[in-house]
Amino acid sequence: MQQMTNTAELSVTALAGDPEAFRLLVDGYRHRLFRLAFRMTGQTQDAEDLVQETFLRAYRNLARFDARASMGTWLYRICTNAALDHLRQRRPRERAQVPIEDDYVSATATPERLAASGETQMAITRALDGLTPVERAAFTMRHYEQLSIAEIGAALGLGANATKNTIFRGVQKLRRELAPLQKGCL
Repeated sequence: MQQMTNTAELSVTALAGDPEAFRLLVDGYRHRLFRLAFRMTGQTQDAEDLVQETFLRAYRNLARFDARASMGTWLYRICTNAALDHLRQRRPRERAQVPIEDDYVSATATPERLAASGETQMAITRALDGLTPVERAAFTMRHYEQLSIAEIGAALGLGANATKNTIFRGVQKLRRELAPLQKGCL
């Protein structure tokens, strides 16, 4: 198969029934979708299951994909809907600590700094838990995945203003919840 240079070409080829093109789409999106699912659920196993479910749903419904749209936005929408369904169904349980960045631990970090960092991470996780699932999804897509308002709106089935308001509400809630951390750092 000739090397495909972009997602649009892969999407068209996958729509034509080429399983290799679909596999390349999976390879290109699985890490991004995992990050989204993990940040929404806080559980590695749940996130892995949601990514699998996303690609299964996408493959089954590939004929319904409008090739004029963005494959990435469509996959984000499927993943977000699967995660929202999952969050509605599951009972509250202990969440894993959600990594804020894909950081490494400095070899020169002091135990005090590591402890403070751990406390900060736990506070951020608790604050994110206080968001509604839709606010959490919108916040994650905007601030972690750097998606545009239009892409987030398409993934969540919201208009531009509703998307902006959802992100704004999430940010405001996080600011209120995390304000004590900021005061403690001054």
